[in-house]
Amino acid sequence: MAEVALDPAAHALSVAEPFNRGSFGKRGATETFTVLVDQLKGAKDGDLSHYRAMLAGQAISLDSIFTELSRRAALNMGEYLGATETYMRLALKAQAQSRATIEALERLANGREQTVRHVHVDNRGGQAVIAENVHTGGQQNGKADDQSQGTATGAAGIGPTLPGPDPFGNGVPIASREGADALPDARRHESRRA
Repeated sequence: MAEVALDPAAHALSVAEPFNRGSFGKRGATETFTVLVDQLKGAKDGDLSHYRAMLAGQAISLDSIFTELSRRAALNMGEYLGATETYMRLALKAQAQSRATIEALERLANGREQTVRHVHVDNRGGQAVIAENVHTGGQQNGKADDQSQGTATGAAGIGPTLPGPDPFGNGVPIASREGADALPDARRHESRRA
């Protein structure tokens, strides 16, 4: 029983079944559990086609929710401002979630390419070194074997430094015992206007 209680397919079954019951009726737990085990096994083996289709379906559904809530907001505009505002807020949330779902689908379909930018600013001259690495997804995503450990390495880390604001002086303020130069009084002791 402990294995079943910790099984990912059992978790999915316990959450999905009550939500699906209203649309699809009560189904047998054993059959649903078997389907979930097969889908999870496919994902574990690298077959993400089910999840790509699921994300595409969710994006379309969220777009439909956006369209319906926008229509309801328009119907209430002018007479019921509170209802208009509530419907539009919910519509825009559905639109944003649809966009995020499409972006997740694109990352899943294209191997989750990610650009990491490491910027190091040298306090002595106000110069920055920028290194850019592209990490692609797949089986190697998330492994630290080839990743740099806090420093720019490889061809991306080689290049000229960016010029500082003052090539002959300090680009970044450095703490010292000397006080700041006095600024002239902008008002020059003129009388205030009302």
